[in-house]
Amino acid sequence: MTYFNGTKKSKMPKQETSIFAVMSALANEHKAINLSQGFPDFEISPRLISLVHKYMKKGKNQYAPMTGIPELREQIVNKVELLYGVKYDFQKEVNITAGATQALHTAISAIVGEGDEVIVFEPAYDSYVPVVKMHGGIVKFAELKLPDYHIDWNEVKKLITNHTRMIIINSPHNPTGSILKADDLKNLEKLTRDTDIIVLSDEVYEHLIYDDIRHESVCRYPGLLERSFVVGSFGKTFHATGWKMGFVLAPENLMDEFRKVHQFVVFACNTPVQYAIAEYMKDRTVYDNLCNFYQKKRDYFTGLIKNSRFNIISSCGTYFQLLDYSRITAETEVEFAIRMTSEFKLASIPVSVFYHNNTDNKVLRFCFAKKEKTLDKAAEILCRI
Repeated sequence: MTYFNGTKKSKMPKQETSIFAVMSALANEHKAINLSQGFPDFEISPRLISLVHKYMKKGKNQYAPMTGIPELREQIVNKVELLYGVKYDFQKEVNITAGATQALHTAISAIVGEGDEVIVFEPAYDSYVPVVKMHGGIVKFAELKLPDYHIDWNEVKKLITNHTRMIIINSPHNPTGSILKADDLKNLEKLTRDTDIIVLSDEVYEHLIYDDIRHESVCRYPGLLERSFVVGSFGKTFHATGWKMGFVLAPENLMDEFRKVHQFVVFACNTPVQYAIAEYMKDRTVYDNLCNFYQKKRDYFTGLIKNSRFNIISSCGTYFQLLDYSRITAETEVEFAIRMTSEFKLASIPVSVFYHNNTDNKVLRFCFAKKEKTLDKAAEILCRI
């Protein structure tokens, strides 16, 4: 029998392989320095590794509770209260997930149905739109405005209709490194007041924000808190992306809906890793120091390439740096990214792929979560292009 070849219809007929997988494969093929996919090339904390081993040896190797172990949920609640001044119920309003992408997928799946409209800001992390469409939702696109990738809230207001079910925000923002400011959250709070609109706030880079800027979590705003899913990532925070560990916060009524789906997606997440992270988080310096750690890497990288032909676009958060190459070539972002990988042995991500219409601003994204020697080699290449 022939499936998905004319006789059976694919559920996602136009969905291609993720750009991250494509560029990483290309980097491997050409033995290029990989600044495309967002993962560190340095080791995680030896203490955290020893804690995982400790709990494996203690026998914490079977299914965890569907919601996550209480110890980890309590640590998350304590952290959120300390940082944002709001107290979640660790039993009813926190859930551990198999990475942030699963949390995002589950939240969208739980809320969005056939014909529901979802507002997404572009350039947008690539997992949002496919999941909305998978569940019959209709995506309404709002484009972040250059040169600093800010939101035009008048434009957003015009996109809202009686069918708007969800607005997805992301700060610090992947792929641009921009951030939402207090006025942005106040505008969102005002626009969603007295509506049934749900906010999905992707805050996986909450601890990677620079230049003494405060992270404006939706948790800080009561009118948003009551209608929001907040997604976080231990993988991003603790340099352990391969562990695929995340979490979601939400008021009880939304969390009930989330858990109805979550139980049939993964049910439970890695048990010894949960225990290890719970103990590790008792020392708040493990996340307090991340801003300085990554800001030094950002500044080191941009300092090395300041005299190159690339224009450096300000990165206020995440571990991504955008570079404008308009002075170098008229090639499209995809063409130039591929040529850089094959010819110059340096892999990046074309930002145009994060737009539904492939808007091309001659900008590439580079990950600076790397060892200094990796950044040295990458910068040497960029300075001779």
